[in-house]
Amino acid sequence: MIAFPVKTNARVAMIDITSAVRDAIAKSTVRNGIALVFAPHTTAAITINENADPDVVSDIVRTVDRVAPRDNAYRHSEGNSQAHIMSSLIGASEQVIIEDGTMALGTWQGIYFCEFDGPRSRTVYVQVAGAPHAV
Repeated sequence: MIAFPVKTNARVAMIDITSAVRDAIAKSTVRNGIALVFAPHTTAAITINENADPDVVSDIVRTVDRVAPRDNAYRHSEGNSQAHIMSSLIGASEQVIIEDGTMALGTWQGIYFCEFDGPRSRTVYVQVAGAPHAV
């Protein structure tokens, strides 16, 4: 398993971590397999979506905010129920196929760390499994 830090600077943000995941995969011996990208935080998430137009990220954040509004008479005493709900809606992990040592992402796809209770210092884990490089 490979871990890398993510520092967030806003309460809600989507940070493109595609390069960091690519670097983690390169450190493994796997040439063909799967990479699991996981956020071990109950108020954060991982998603794969378009990374060409930043308006997509804005649209996702706005839509999730409408689904789980910040002020909604939540009962959780820490005051961050919205972040917990957003994390559950998006999900804590994604899997990416690795083929010939490269992530099989679509042309416009990127991997995002989603912060819903920032700013914070976070960690992302990447677990790579599959067939090793040929010797």
